[in-house]
Amino acid sequence: MSTAWLRPLRLGVLALWIVSLRAETLTLATYNIENYGPADRMTEAGFRQDYPKPEPEKRALRQVIRVLNADVLVLQEMGAQAHLDELRRDLKTEGLDYPHAALASASDENRHVAILSRRALRGVVTHTALDFAYLGARERVKRGLLEATVATPAGDVTLFAVHLKSRFTDRPDDPMSVIRRGGEATAIRDLVLKRFPAPAAARFVILGDCNDGKTSRALAYLQQRGKTEIAELLPAADSRGEVWSHVFRREQTYSRVDQILVSPGLRAAVKDGAARIHDGEGVSVASDHRPLIVTLVF
Repeated sequence: MSTAWLRPLRLGVLALWIVSLRAETLTLATYNIENYGPADRMTEAGFRQDYPKPEPEKRALRQVIRVLNADVLVLQEMGAQAHLDELRRDLKTEGLDYPHAALASASDENRHVAILSRRALRGVVTHTALDFAYLGARERVKRGLLEATVATPAGDVTLFAVHLKSRFTDRPDDPMSVIRRGGEATAIRDLVLKRFPAPAAARFVILGDCNDGKTSRALAYLQQRGKTEIAELLPAADSRGEVWSHVFRREQTYSRVDQILVSPGLRAAVKDGAARIHDGEGVSVASDHRPLIVTLVF
């Protein structure tokens, strides 16, 4: 009995298997969620100190996160562990489960960097001792550096989650905290290079709220040291081609301060060669930032 008819079937199964291998992806997102914890706020009842994030903002935030549907979500301005647990619980109730999480505890007691992940996190470390020279003294990276590794079919990918110093400062010798952010970026860069001395062959992502744009000294330090290329800053735009990720509501000014950088060894895996700024429903209520998301294809 002829079995020639089986050959196209076998080829079809093989093709589907190959496509399934090629379709393996890892989606990463970074999102400053604007004070998910007690903070001084203007409310309908007037100014309040240490006031929780309003429930309408939380609902909008969860809506945005559900639509993002990222495998790994890096958060800035998260509150304490109880607030992270609350967000995970509420997301799970609404159908999005992040079984793995990490929270960085550093010198900023109110605003933390955190990670929510579908995939197991390994090598989770909060680097709190990163210091740098600053105007005649030594300072530490205020919110630390949260490091974690996830497995992919093509090998491990290490994440460095950051939140550099804001532009608010009472130091007249460092307007807008430009020098301070540069120092923080230098300390972070040196740690990354210590972990991965050969970035050209490494697989890591630096992502978070840098409070600076692409031409700043902080972003320059994160991308290169001497002749060594450390990471490449990914372009990003929303569905309308707009490139801002933060709105300063009081002044109605818009800027791109949230960033995703990939190591040279990971650059070829970036889908469409760029990240994306999410501009879906709820973003204007949830936070003064818009999230960035990137898909890595293996």
